[in-house]
Amino acid sequence: QVQLVESGGGLVQAGGSLRLSCAASGRTFSINSMGWFRQAPGKERELVATIRWSGVTTYYADSVKGRFTISRDNAKNTVYLQMNSLKPEDTAVYHCAARLGSSLTYNYWGQGTQVTVSS
Repeated sequence: QVQLVESGGGLVQAGGSLRLSCAASGRTFSINSMGWFRQAPGKERELVATIRWSGVTTYYADSVKGRFTISRDNAKNTVYLQMNSLKPEDTAVYHCAARLGSSLTYNYWGQGTQVTVSS
């Protein structure tokens, strides 16, 4: 099992920045990749970014490419999402998730952290 705890959300004005953190514990040695997802009210959950637990492979949704950066610190078992040039449409609950071993799905989730961007 893997436990995930997010932090770093909050209220920010458009154009501002926030950094989200996701601390993993438990069977972290079995993590294959980590991802950040978001869900706004009335909308479907959206994949924002992913990063391999080893190596440098990353993925970004087109909507955040060039503004958001995903990174990790394996020594701290923590994944970060640096969000710059925030827009009101980035407002959502952000969740981190883990994919273990050979699994094709993210099946371990954090509780989420609210990000609100005011115009």
